[in-house]
Amino acid sequence: MSNIPGDLKYAATHEWVREEGDNIVTVGISDFAQEQLGDIVFIELPEVGTSVEAGDAVAVVESVKAASDIYSPVTGEIIEVNPALEDAPESVNEDSYDYGWFFKIRQSEGGDLEELMDAESYQDQCEE
Repeated sequence: MSNIPGDLKYAATHEWVREEGDNIVTVGISDFAQEQLGDIVFIELPEVGTSVEAGDAVAVVESVKAASDIYSPVTGEIIEVNPALEDAPESVNEDSYDYGWFFKIRQSEGGDLEELMDAESYQDQCEE
């Protein structure tokens, strides 16, 4: 079974969110998602400074199986992207929760975090 850390929040579209403080969150894709995609060969990241709404497609992951959109789980502004993914997109396959993160967002007021699932709810979704 996939690794689903209990300290993260999850979107139905398989993105995870880690709260960093000061309304900043780090976003990546879950272990379940990277397993479904297979070997990741390219990642198109959003531009720093881009304003996003929860549910917006903001990045693209290409694997040997398919290309998939990555959605913003919260509303806010992209403040940082993971530059290591440009040269080593396979990092997501190796560790999707640590050095395989995608981008950081400074959340707008309201944040949307309460709309996300906890680990138990996400696990239930993955088992369906």
